[in-house]
Amino acid sequence: MLENFREAFDGIRSHKLRSALTMLGIIIGIASIIAISSTIMGTNEQIKQNLVGSGSNVVTVRLYQGDYPFESSWSTVPEYVPLLTDETLSEVRKVDEIVSASYFTQRDAYGQIWYGNKALSSGTIYGVDDAYLSVQGYTVRAGRGFTENDFSAFRKVALIDETVSAALFAGENPIGKPIEIRGEPYTVIGEFTRASAFKPTVNTLQDYFTYNTSTGGKVLIPMSTWPVLFRFDEPVSLALRAVSTDAMTDAGRKAEELLNATILKEDAEVRYKSENLLEQAKNLQELSSATNRQLILVAGISLIVGGIGVMNIMLVSVTERTPEIGLKKALGARRRRISAQFLIEAGVLTCLGGILGVLVGVGLAYGISKMSGVPIFISWYIIAATVVFSFIIGMVFGAIPAYRAARLDPIEALRHE
Repeated sequence: MLENFREAFDGIRSHKLRSALTMLGIIIGIASIIAISSTIMGTNEQIKQNLVGSGSNVVTVRLYQGDYPFESSWSTVPEYVPLLTDETLSEVRKVDEIVSASYFTQRDAYGQIWYGNKALSSGTIYGVDDAYLSVQGYTVRAGRGFTENDFSAFRKVALIDETVSAALFAGENPIGKPIEIRGEPYTVIGEFTRASAFKPTVNTLQDYFTYNTSTGGKVLIPMSTWPVLFRFDEPVSLALRAVSTDAMTDAGRKAEELLNATILKEDAEVRYKSENLLEQAKNLQELSSATNRQLILVAGISLIVGGIGVMNIMLVSVTERTPEIGLKKALGARRRRISAQFLIEAGVLTCLGGILGVLVGVGLAYGISKMSGVPIFISWYIIAATVVFSFIIGMVFGAIPAYRAARLDPIEALRHE
């Protein structure tokens, strides 16, 4: 076996230019596959990070009416949907995939939040519990957060984000200042922001509209004061922090099942559903990968062309080495020995082409990334698989030349000129 490999390398060295041209189709095919697959995997990871966020792992579970979020501001909540209790939240927190959970409710606030004569043109009011900030990954950058007394004493206090602070206070310190929310006075006690800021990578206009769906500010108030603004209690939503990004789907599904178990109607139209960002990311990944899989298929055609080139050159090699084959057979070499020699030579030829193709493909992937800004991900699994596959191509397309060499008649072969 080692002798066959030695002879294979000797044959390639003795015909360097011919071997290089023969490997060209394999090099182009492997390089194309490596470059395309690296770009696909990098783009898919970018989609996942843009939608899910960098390590936030937060899943939202809220009421849906059919396929659309239920809007309590426009519709009356059905009687069969009870308010969620602390016992239900406790059960949700026991789920293995969930680190922490929080109640909240929200309403859009267009022109409903004022400071003096300035109004917030767009934004959202959130009624939250004491765990909401930590679940969402927020930190108070100025002032203070909510205390237990803020909830129990029904204090009309608020936290605002940087967007609201800039829009209403324009550089003025907002802490301690009064704002009006739907005509009710609230005191700003703090300004919050994300503990670890994450900005999605936006390379195209489509990326902008996909990942920038909300530019309004956020105002948080204690959930205990929510009825002061809206005059009644409402079914709340749930924010869950999963143990990992990959656990988000299971965390949302299990919490969804626990919440729906409280609904008093079996075939209810209004039910709790989790906003599965991970599933949305997968759908976008599949959409972007469909076209790229076709590109890989096209790149694979060059491998077939390269394989045909290998078969052609190996047939030429059989013809050139007919006397040598005849001599080996006359000295007792069996057909299996002759066949293995040419199969291994073809495999080594395409394997070298595969290795060179990987190097070219990786370089090409980095070049594309640098010029276009598209992220890449180099998979060692794919690299190893392509090198092995290139060797298999050589074995497959070298089968016919190997069979022809093994079937040569030794007498006719020795007489060949």
